[in-house]
Amino acid sequence: MGRIVRFRRKKRWRRWTTAKGYGVKPARFARPPKTAPKTWARAWHETRPWIFLIALVTAALVYQSPGFYEPPGFLQGEPMEVEGTFTRCGRGRGRLCVVDGDTFRIGSRTFRVTGIDTAEMRARCPAEAAQADASTQALQRWLNRGPFRITTRLDEPTDRYGRTLAIVKRDAPGGGGGATEDRLADWMLREGGARRYDGGFKGGWC
Repeated sequence: MGRIVRFRRKKRWRRWTTAKGYGVKPARFARPPKTAPKTWARAWHETRPWIFLIALVTAALVYQSPGFYEPPGFLQGEPMEVEGTFTRCGRGRGRLCVVDGDTFRIGSRTFRVTGIDTAEMRARCPAEAAQADASTQALQRWLNRGPFRITTRLDEPTDRYGRTLAIVKRDAPGGGGGATEDRLADWMLREGGARRYDGGFKGGWC
């Protein structure tokens, strides 16, 4: 009797090459959404916080530095009209007098012109004394040229010396064509030996 030989069936290995073979559903990748075209409304909505922040910082700067920057019109008080002859402050002075190149008095009130700085009368050297005298004379000439207006911020801020910080100007002569206002600070920068002052280091005059 012959020997029975059984042949084993060769096991075939499955190749796990697809997600389906593991019983996992294939991933479905969503298409990226289409970007909407940029409109003026959308641009305004995106930039509005930055505009608000810039306006807030500017307002804070103006409010905290009243002696250096002229406040916008809606923050200014009613202008005070002034007319009269200004003398130099000292013994026998009148109601209107000039202290130095950026300060003058009207009765008991002392006004400091915003945006400029001039040499001090209490000079540290002969050069500063000469410049202070020239600036004081220049301010006196401008004030005695005719009526002018004093404008302050609504809360009428003062500096550390108690002087009211003021914008001083008058209507420009002639009116049409050129500038409509004659600003004291601008005139003192051109003609009175003043320096522009923005709150930083003043510098010496000697």
